[in-house]
Amino acid sequence: MAATPLVALVGNPNAGKSALFNALTGARQKVGNYPGVTVERHSGKLVLPDGRIVELVDLPGAYSLDPSSPDERVTRDVVTGAQIGERLPDALIVVVDASNLDNHLRFALQLIALGLPVVVALNMIDLAARDGLTLDPVKLSAELGVPVIPTVAVRRRGLDEVKATLGTLILETAAIRLRPSDPAIGEDIVTLQRRARKIALGATISEAPVRRWTHALDSVALHPVWGVLLLLVILFTMFQAVFSWATVPADAISAGIAWAQESIRATLPDTPLRSLLTDGLLAGVGAVIVFLPQILILFFFILVLEASGYMVRAAFLMDRVMASVGLSGRAFIPLLSSFACAVPGIMATRTIEDEKDRLTTILIAPLMTCSARLPVYTLVIGALIPDTRVLPFVGLQGLVMFALYIMGLVGAFVVALVLRRTVTAGVSSGFMMEMPKYQMPRLRDVAIGLWSRAEIFLKRAGTTIALTIVLLWVLASYPVAPVGQKQSEYSIAGRIASGIEVVVRPIGFNHDIALALLPAMAAREAAVGAIATVYSIDNPDDPRGEGQLRRNLQARWSLPTALAFLMWFVFAPQCISTIAVTRRETNGWKWPAFMVGYLFALAYIAAGATYWAAIGLGL
Repeated sequence: MAATPLVALVGNPNAGKSALFNALTGARQKVGNYPGVTVERHSGKLVLPDGRIVELVDLPGAYSLDPSSPDERVTRDVVTGAQIGERLPDALIVVVDASNLDNHLRFALQLIALGLPVVVALNMIDLAARDGLTLDPVKLSAELGVPVIPTVAVRRRGLDEVKATLGTLILETAAIRLRPSDPAIGEDIVTLQRRARKIALGATISEAPVRRWTHALDSVALHPVWGVLLLLVILFTMFQAVFSWATVPADAISAGIAWAQESIRATLPDTPLRSLLTDGLLAGVGAVIVFLPQILILFFFILVLEASGYMVRAAFLMDRVMASVGLSGRAFIPLLSSFACAVPGIMATRTIEDEKDRLTTILIAPLMTCSARLPVYTLVIGALIPDTRVLPFVGLQGLVMFALYIMGLVGAFVVALVLRRTVTAGVSSGFMMEMPKYQMPRLRDVAIGLWSRAEIFLKRAGTTIALTIVLLWVLASYPVAPVGQKQSEYSIAGRIASGIEVVVRPIGFNHDIALALLPAMAAREAAVGAIATVYSIDNPDDPRGEGQLRRNLQARWSLPTALAFLMWFVFAPQCISTIAVTRRETNGWKWPAFMVGYLFALAYIAAGATYWAAIGLGL
C-alpha cells in the first residue's frame, strides 16, 4: 500500500502560512515535536478533489535555506530530506505575501531550485490590492516556472484551486524530483535579491506611488556602490553635526559647572570637602557631562535611521562586506548596536546561530567606536586639531572624528578576517531579513529614545564615573606634596602613574595620560574626568570649565602625543563592563583574556606607530 503523500507548507514568517494551513486542514490537525529538537511539528489531513488524503505539515517560518535558528534548520532539513524521522516531501506549497513579494521571492527561489513539485500560494492578495498593488499571477507563474494561485487564507479564497493544482502534481509513488536542482540554490543573497526584485517588478501591473518611491530609494540605498557612498555620507554628516550642533549647549553646561565650582569656593572654607566637591566631583564628573549634547546628537541620528527603515538596509548592504571577512551579514546588527555601546552589541550576538560567527563578533565588537569614546575624541580633537574648513561645510575636526570611527570599523574587519582563518575558522552562511517600509520617524519615539539615552548617560556619570573620580581624587590628593613639587606626581596616584609611564613613554604618552589610563578601565569617559581632576588639583586657582581644560591640553600635550592617545582609544579595551559581559557570554575567562590581550597589543602598536610617524612628519 502506497504511503500517504506528504506535502510541506513553507514560507517566510508573517506570510499567512499558518492561516492557510488551518484553512486547508480544518480540525484534522495534530502537534508533536521533531525527533531530537524542541521544535513543534504541526501536521494535518488535506483532502484532494479526487478524494485522496494528503498529510500536510506546516514548517516553521524561515528566511532562507541557510539556517540561523533551530526552527530554520528544521525547515531546511525537511525540504531537503535530511530531517531525522521525516521523509522527503512529495511537493511543497510555498506561501508568499503578495504585498511583500520581492522579499518573499528570495526564499521561494531557493525552494523552487530544489527541484520538488511546487505550488506558490500568492497570499493576502486582497491586502495588496487595498494598498494599490495589482499583480499578474500568470506572468509570475511563467517567470518562476511553477503554478501560482492567488489566495486569501482567512477568507478561504483560492483553496479549491490550490487543492486541484496540488492533485495534478502529486504522484501516487514515492517522492521524485521533476527536474534537477537549479544552480540558483547556491547563489549569494545579493544575487537572489536582484532576481527576486526583477521578477516581482515584471509581475507588477500597477502600484501605489509610495511603493514606486520605495523601489526608487532602494535602488540607491542597496546599490553596491551608491549605497556604500550614501552610508559614508550619512556617517560623515553625523560627525560634522556632533561638533557644529553641540557647541552652544555644551558651552552652557560648562558655564553652569564653572559657576557651581566658584559658588562652592566662595561659600565653603578651604577644606578637603571643598576640594572634593570642586576639584573632584564637579571638575571630573562635570567634564564628562559637558559632552551630553554630543552623545544625544549621535543617538538622534541613530534613532532616526532605525525608525526610518534605513538601518536594516545598511545591514543588508554590508552583508557582502561581512562575507569578505568570513562573517555572515547577521553579525552587522550586533556591530551596529556596538556603535552605541559594546555591551548591548555583545548581548545582541545571541541572535547569531553559528557559534564561530557569534564568537568572532563578540571578539571584534569592542573595536566598533562606541559612544563612550565620544567625550575622549571630542575633547582631544577640539583642543589639538584646528577647526579649519577642508571643504565648504566640511571641517577638519569632523573629518578626524569620521576617520577614527572608520578606523575602528576597518580594524574590526581586519581582525575578523584573521580570526576566521585562525582561532575561529569555519564557513559562514548568508542571511535574509524582511525589509521594513520607509517611514517618517515619529517625533515622540525619537524624544523617548533620547530621554532614555540621557538617563543612561547621566546615571553612568553619577555612579560608575563619580565613584571612579572620588577614588582618583583621594589617591591624587594624598599625601600632600611639599612646596615646589607637583601634587599629581607626588601623590599615590602620581606614583602609580609614574610606574605606568615607563611602559607607555615609548609611544609618546606623558604622565597625565598614564594617570588617566587606569580610571578609564572603569569607563572610557572617566579618562576625561581623570584629566580634568588632576589639572584642577594641580592648579586650584585656574578658571574652571571645558575651555580651561582644553587650554591645559594645548599647553601640556604635543600634537603627536594627542594623535597617539586617540589611536590608543580606537583599539584599547578600556571598559570593565565589556569584559564582564564577554566573560558571561563565553562562559569563561579564556576568550575575554584573549580579547583584552590582542586589543591592548593593537592599541600599543597603533599608538606607537602614529606617534613616531607624526614625529617623522614634523607635526
